[in-house]
Amino acid sequence: MNAARLCHSRAAAQRAAAVLLAVLVLFAVAGPLVWPEHAVQNLSRFLEAPSLAEPLGRDHLGRSVVARLAHATRLSLLMAVLCVATALLAGTLAGIAAAWRGGWLDTVLHGLSEAFIALPALLVVLMFSALASGDLWTLYAGLAMAQWVEYFRMVRARSGLVLAGPAVEAAGMLKLGPAHVLRRHLWPELGPLLATMATFGLGSSILALSTLGFVGVGIRPPTPELGLLITEAFPYYHEAPWMSLAPVLVLTTLLIGLLSLRTKEDRP
Repeated sequence: MNAARLCHSRAAAQRAAAVLLAVLVLFAVAGPLVWPEHAVQNLSRFLEAPSLAEPLGRDHLGRSVVARLAHATRLSLLMAVLCVATALLAGTLAGIAAAWRGGWLDTVLHGLSEAFIALPALLVVLMFSALASGDLWTLYAGLAMAQWVEYFRMVRARSGLVLAGPAVEAAGMLKLGPAHVLRRHLWPELGPLLATMATFGLGSSILALSTLGFVGVGIRPPTPELGLLITEAFPYYHEAPWMSLAPVLVLTTLLIGLLSLRTKEDRP
């Protein structure tokens, strides 16, 4: 009975997380179309209170807060998806190649991964952000390079076990080919693992991008970004608390929603 209740609670939490994420994705997609002018300033509307036309009011430069929040949410989601997709693809291909071919290729890729492991991921991103000066593509490269090693090491270890198993040995004796091994043996083993890692990677990318924006070394103004919105709003917290609470709420909802999407089988 307790196990059934626990499973039901987890399923309900996952449904709620999926709904929240769907709402935020819809806001990120439709919001910039409804409120397109995120950089237009109107100093006569300094810290204007929320209204029907402007649900989150105006900021200290008279810009629409909801417009900037919608564009910032879209930017964070797009950057996270691109970074995770790149890191997942590069790490998975490298991990399978290292486990399958072995030899010098495995030695080189393993040594490269050890070099990245020796450096904290945030330090790698900070190095790239210092070179980027707010450039989106350089930040994207830094975030992707900081994450690929996680996929590589996990895929290499798991693929090595699968490829050394009797099922793959039998497939080789029957000359079924690499495509059969990938489809029937490697992918069923790696798919759930990669899905879980990608979910965490999305949250990590969003949090890293927001952290860089919050400390002022990420995306440059006036491009809206969640961490930057929080930093800009803090000096006016007493006059307009909604300005800082809105991006904090979006960021928190994104992270909690992504973490809650883990399935029962994914949990340790």
